[in-house]
Amino acid sequence: MPSTHRTRTVLTLGTAQTLAWGSTYYLPAILAAPMARDLGVSVATVFAAFSVGLVISAFLGPRAGRAIDASGGRRVLALSNIVFAMGLAGLGCAGGRWSLFAAWMLIGMGMAGGLYEAAFATLVRLYGRDSRNVITGITLIAGFASTVGWPLSTVLEHWIGWRDTCFVWAGLHLLLGLPLNLSLPGRQPERAPQASPGSIAVPAAAPGHVAAVDAPAVPLRSAVLLSLVFALTWFISTAMAAHLPTLLAATGVSLSMAVTAGALIGPAQVAGRLLEFGVLRRAHPLLSARIASVMHPLGAVALAVWGAPAAMLFAVLHGAGNGVLTIAKGTLPLALFGPQGYGERQGLLMVPARLAQALAPWLFGLCMERLGPGALWVSAALGALVFGALALLQQTEGAQAP
Repeated sequence: MPSTHRTRTVLTLGTAQTLAWGSTYYLPAILAAPMARDLGVSVATVFAAFSVGLVISAFLGPRAGRAIDASGGRRVLALSNIVFAMGLAGLGCAGGRWSLFAAWMLIGMGMAGGLYEAAFATLVRLYGRDSRNVITGITLIAGFASTVGWPLSTVLEHWIGWRDTCFVWAGLHLLLGLPLNLSLPGRQPERAPQASPGSIAVPAAAPGHVAAVDAPAVPLRSAVLLSLVFALTWFISTAMAAHLPTLLAATGVSLSMAVTAGALIGPAQVAGRLLEFGVLRRAHPLLSARIASVMHPLGAVALAVWGAPAAMLFAVLHGAGNGVLTIAKGTLPLALFGPQGYGERQGLLMVPARLAQALAPWLFGLCMERLGPGALWVSAALGALVFGALALLQQTEGAQAP
């Protein structure tokens, strides 16, 4: 497919993903408090409903991936916009606890077929093994989802209230997201593209064996290790998103500096993705992932050694590593297992990650209550486990690395 078509696909899907993330995953951070006050429930209850939505998305993800494998992602992504709109409209109409949970369950159904996993599977269905650059491209654009979503939700909530804010987001899914996803290219026949700087090399199999790209079977050990990597990565990312200012304050960082450090994470994520797109684009995704996995532990060590002055460094290292690992969620399964059955496999690999994501705010909050600043060592240890799992994964799949 010509490069101009790929650029158009990246811009289209990246914009649609920015809307999808900004109106769902990043919504509770702004609207949870006014929702709780109006509905007569606790803020924790609102986040519990959000967590239920994440659990729903985890278990429906493989089915959405299977549908993308069979017929491409355009219809699945477009359907997610309709489901998102219904869920957000239901959220705006919620009158109590049960309708709140029902609305988030519906939004969770949309997340199963409307967030990164579905977008990555759509790109792999379109471009096969030559998908690395386009995956990076949409994460570069959608990396600004919080930068766009949080201020917009804040302004709308102050202007028209949280209910009408949900209705506005629902309308944007129908008026903007749905046409964007429907304009994506249709399913392309699978082919073996020529290698390019952004492609992922998969060598030919030895005589008498089936190439990894054509083999539906996946080594169980490799799948378990990769699933563990994704689960730990999502746990760390979500825990930091929920508790970073409080965690930094517990280590002696002032509130203003903690907030400033938190604001650096988004730009650092984009910088990490630019690094992946530029310097690391010729390297195997395992190398990129290994480098990214040590950034959070290194930042934790710097914060422990130098204290408050290292808060900014910690935020930048964490953000950059998280940005690259987000891309790795799309490129590693493709590099190790090939494009055949990618969507369903991606959905299965991400089930533990979605569950870890749903539990992270609560579990890491307990760690902070009991350990205080020592909770930082818990996240650092989990980051070290990510690196260890990636090292074992490289040994397992080392023959596939260029």
